[in-house]
Order: sequence, then C-alpha cells, then structure tokens
Amino acid sequence: MSSSSIRPVALVTGPTSGLGAGFAERLARRGYDLVLVARDKERLAALAADLEQRFDSHSEIIAADLGTEEGRRAAAERLHRGVDFLVNNAGFGLSGEFWTADPEVLQSQLDVNITAVTQLTRAALPSMLGNAKGSIVNVASVAGLVPGRGSTYSGTKAYVVSFTEGLANGLDGTGVKIQAVCPGFVRTEFHARAGIEMETIPNFMWLSVDQVVSASLDDLEKGKVICVPGLQYKVITSASKLVPRGLSRRVTKVVGRGRGRT
Repeated sequence: MSSSSIRPVALVTGPTSGLGAGFAERLARRGYDLVLVARDKERLAALAADLEQRFDSHSEIIAADLGTEEGRRAAAERLHRGVDFLVNNAGFGLSGEFWTADPEVLQSQLDVNITAVTQLTRAALPSMLGNAKGSIVNVASVAGLVPGRGSTYSGTKAYVVSFTEGLANGLDGTGVKIQAVCPGFVRTEFHARAGIEMETIPNFMWLSVDQVVSASLDDLEKGKVICVPGLQYKVITSASKLVPRGLSRRVTKVVGRGRGRT
C-alpha cells in the first residue's frame, strides 16, 4: 500500500468470501484502501487484484490464521499503525455436538470468534481515539441474541454482542463508532464449511450479503450499536425478549436447527 495514499484505510478479517467479501467490496467502493486478513494468500491476492481493477482500491495482504497467537499478533501490529475502519468478520461454526467435537478445534473456534475480536479491537482503538474518529463493526449473529442455535457458537456471538455494547458506553462522545451486526441465515459458504445441513430452512429466512452489509453500514451511520438485518429477524429477536427463555429455546430449536452444531 502506498505510504503517500490519503485514502482512508479499512482492515477486514475473513474477506475472501461471504460477509467479509461484501464489506471489503462496499468499503472499496466508498473509497477505502484495504488491509485484507485471512489464511489463504492466493484468494487474498485475487481479491486485492479485483478490488484494484474495479475500484482503484489498493490492498495490503496479511496471510494469517487468527486462531493462532502469531496470526493475531500480525494483524494487531498493523492495527497499531492506525486504520480508519475495522471489520471483525472472521469466525466459524462447527457441525456435530459439543461433547463429540475435537477440543483443539473448539479452542480454535473460541480463539477466532472471541480472542481475535477482543485483541484486534484493543489494537485498533488507541489510534482511533487519538484521531477522534473511526469505526468498528463486529460481526455477531442472531444466535448471540436468541438461545438455541448451538452451544459454543452462540456463546461466542453472545460475547461479541455484550463486548460491543459495553465498549459503546465507554466510547460515547469520543468520535469512534462501534457496532455488533447480528445477521440470521445468510447465503454464504459458512454453513457448507461447517458441514451443517440447511436444506430445511425456508427461503424467507435467508438474507443476502448485500442486505446485511447495507443494513450494517446504514445503522452504523445512525449510531445504532446493535444491528439486526431483515424484518423477519427483527421480529424474532423482539419477540424473544417477551417470552420465557425456555419457550424461546424450544422455538429456535425447531426453526434454527439447534442440534448437530456447536
């Protein structure tokens, strides 16, 4: 990335597919240069070339596994140098039950979904606060708001929601915006990569990447700390607050396929 660039810079984790790719494209379209962080160097390079060709957006590539301390350190070191926008998108779910899952894979899930979000947010904030401006979007999930969609995944996303809400209180009035975006089912590679069968989910429950990214950025401009894209999910999350948690779990177990995933 050119050191002489005066364009704002956004760092996006997990940008090679799904929501991460959607955020990277939208921010490039808005005039940002990018720092792209993921494990697959070849896919990162292809994305960087595509964004430069279409939007004249220059990208810095960091090939790193955020499930490792080394990978998180590489991303954090770049954030210490300052960015204008951070999208903590990288994360994954697992098929199978908690009690049969490989403990090392479970730990990696916690490291990517929780530890990386925490450490990268911490690395980004000092320079943002020093400049009295900046934006952070943490990709959570409806699963973090409504119980019953799995155990560790739901738990990690509930953490992201609470973490973001707590930070929002402290950041109020600083010029730095923060948001947890909580999508439901989105048509991405997420479920296929996790090995989760989704054929029984009705069409009206699915969102597109563009819907989620647009809702997130629109709500960020409005200062909304929690963004729930899609009317259907706004209804579900609002209703869940009005009914006993036991009933809410039973409903989401049916609608959200709470078994066979963690």
